[in-house]
Amino acid sequence: MADELEQASRDDWQTALYEASHRYSLVLKELHKTNPWPDNPALAQSINTLGTELWDSSFSFAEIASAFQEAAADLLRYAAGDEVRP
Repeated sequence: MADELEQASRDDWQTALYEASHRYSLVLKELHKTNPWPDNPALAQSINTLGTELWDSSFSFAEIASAFQEAAADLLRYAAGDEVRP
């Protein structure tokens, strides 16, 4: 019973993480579409700001850099060679 409750709690945490990431991506997509400064891409601005916000939230430079590098490397696998989602 305790194991089931612990697993349910972990599942809830993981769902919250994925939902937060999804909401962030949807807002960023809308900002990208409505960006009044096309020479200053919303994605680059957002990733830069996210990095500084993470640092301000006490994540270390090494943790942030490693997370971005791992995410970029894993995206190659996820995208299976496609530049954009077909």
